[in-house]
Amino acid sequence: MTGFAALILAGDRGESDPVAQAAGVPAKALADVAGRPMLARVVDALREAGAIRIAVVASNEAVMTLARNLECETIPAAPGPSESAARGFALLGAPMLLTTADHALLRPEWISDFRAAIDPAADVSVLLARRQAVEAAVPQTRRTYLRFSDGDWSGCNLFHFASERSVAAFSLWQEVERDRKRPWRIVRRLGPGLLVRYFLGRLALFDAMAHLGERAGLRAEAVACPHGLAAVDVDKPEDLALVRQRLEP
Repeated sequence: MTGFAALILAGDRGESDPVAQAAGVPAKALADVAGRPMLARVVDALREAGAIRIAVVASNEAVMTLARNLECETIPAAPGPSESAARGFALLGAPMLLTTADHALLRPEWISDFRAAIDPAADVSVLLARRQAVEAAVPQTRRTYLRFSDGDWSGCNLFHFASERSVAAFSLWQEVERDRKRPWRIVRRLGPGLLVRYFLGRLALFDAMAHLGERAGLRAEAVACPHGLAAVDVDKPEDLALVRQRLEP
């Protein structure tokens, strides 16, 4: 499989972030896990999976310095993740893999499996894991799930933007970003017919993704991830404790 470009979103709330406070660092991306800052662990996984160019979007100068020390390009963060991602896409272009600095458990094989499963015709691909896979891997974790007729799904913080048409996804992402804790508002963008199907429990995730893409003028797909751990990122101090328990001797 050929090398690829990758973007890491590493913007956060600085020292007011509860994870940063728990770790005693000025930014969440710098939190230590098994002797390495989380950002460094993500960079390691991307490089091992074949990334030949990596850019980091960050707002904290210490994170920027670490990124440069890791031989990554740096981009100042925008107010929100979707706009930050758009800045990264403007620099790296397509194709581009996107992940986050708090994906501390990220493994090269998850990235490789994701890239191998992508439909070559898709402009945008999103990796998600079923609730059963997540709870089997980490029964003690609590995640946010999107409920569809083909199961409950949790995002895995891995996205692939395959073509220049992918730029249309970022404005749609801004809308979804605002409503990510209220899935019915996301589905409302599909129109009344599909909204009714969603409330009746008859709308599948893969159909919803395809229709969302059509409304943005591109082909979008959901990719099922068999690795339940891929849905675990570090949003809370409890998540930090969990990943440390998983990775530290």
